[in-house]
Amino acid sequence: QVQLVESGGGLVQAGGSLRLSCAASGIIFSNYIMGWFRQAPGKEREFVARILWSGDGTYYADSVKGRFTVSRDYAKNTVILQMNSLEPEDTAVYYCAGSVSGADIDPHQYDYWGQGTQVTVSS
Repeated sequence: QVQLVESGGGLVQAGGSLRLSCAASGIIFSNYIMGWFRQAPGKEREFVARILWSGDGTYYADSVKGRFTVSRDYAKNTVILQMNSLEPEDTAVYYCAGSVSGADIDPHQYDYWGQGTQVTVSS
């Protein structure tokens, strides 16, 4: 059974940092592209970042570029999203997702999803 479990969300003031983790089980982690998406109330789910199988191919949404960093820990089957200089506009539920085939910014390209973790940034 495939499971993606996010953790690390919470409430933080603007300018602060959070570190989100997504623990994967039931898959061969190194075979999957891993992505992060977010969804704010009343808005569509949007792409945040993704990292390739090898860990050296990362891509970010313009809105988070330079502030967020995605990485993966193969020993722990975990993908990390380090979020710095957080802004109120970053408030959303954050989801990790996995794709065994080529995937980029389109959420429909991802095969598995976590349950999400809430991030709230106060001004």
